Amino acid sequence: MLIYLDIDGVMVPANSWRKPEILEGGFPNFSSKAIDSLNRIISISSADIMLTTSHKFKYSLHEWEEMFERRNVCINKISRLPENIEYLNRKKELLRWFENNDVDDEFIIIDDDKSLNGLPNYLKNKLIQTNASVGLTDFLADEVIDKIKKLEYVIA
Repeated sequence: MLIYLDIDGVMVPANSWRKPEILEGGFPNFSSKAIDSLNRIISISSADIMLTTSHKFKYSLHEWEEMFERRNVCINKISRLPENIEYLNRKKELLRWFENNDVDDEFIIIDDDKSLNGLPNYLKNKLIQTNASVGLTDFLADEVIDKIKKLEYVIA
């Protein structure tokens, strides 16, 4: 299982009225709700993380691992989409990835980007879209877990 994970608007709520707490390493803290929700998803699915965030190349994979660890997120393996040197929007970036890579059917996309509403159904059906000012919640984690269980049923 693989989770295509955005950070801003998912793990770090985007609230213009409140400056996020910046932790060691210069990156904002994750919301406690998002941490609990992602940990629950990972514990149930043993999912790995594929970073889709625009920050994915701001840090090395080792630094990302440390960042998740410092924020008490129990990740297994972490990877990232290729660097977005053409500055594609998230929808186009993901479409390019899926067109150019042999990807199995066991994945979920967690993102707040509204451009993803235009994804083809085979990808949109795997999208859990967060509210950017709230981020990943327990309710959305339940939706992710339901989608994962349906995937496992279909694949088995």
